[in-house]
Amino acid sequence: MVVLNKIYTRTGDKGETALGNGERVTKHSARVNAYGTVDETNATVGLARLQAEGEMAERLARIQNDLFDLGADLCRPDMEKDAEAEYPPLRVADSQVERLESEIDAMNKALTPLRSFILPGGSALAAHLHLCRTVSRRAERLAVELSAVEAVNPAAVKYLNRLSDWFFVAGRVANGNGADDVLWVPGANR
Repeated sequence: MVVLNKIYTRTGDKGETALGNGERVTKHSARVNAYGTVDETNATVGLARLQAEGEMAERLARIQNDLFDLGADLCRPDMEKDAEAEYPPLRVADSQVERLESEIDAMNKALTPLRSFILPGGSALAAHLHLCRTVSRRAERLAVELSAVEAVNPAAVKYLNRLSDWFFVAGRVANGNGADDVLWVPGANR
């Protein structure tokens, strides 16, 4: 359990922050950019949840919790030292990726096949889910960029990849199972 008695610490006033292992890095480091964008994704999911009900709201709540797990994973470098850590770091698990895949498959069954690319929009929930999709794609790109120079849990990158797919399919569900999707009309405004 995390206890936050004081919100500001002044330790970041010179442009540095502490990672999960205590190491200090610049606030613009690749690792901070990656987990910061995961946090931004989580904030967009919070907006989507304001429009969601029932099972969709429950799924979005699970995703928000997963995104905190993912942020905790990405803020903790030195994966090779996990076994010797006093407190084992929280890592995203393949089972979380598999749950997303299962939910995508279940949602996709009711959708009409796509005949065109779709534009973000339709219902308010769909528009919010498309925002979630684009921000999660950016988080994925940053996590992949980080993985080119530092060790990153492969399940974390997979999770982000599936998550953007999840948001795409969920956006179609929110648009009457695709019936109210806004279709792209190439060259319509020439």
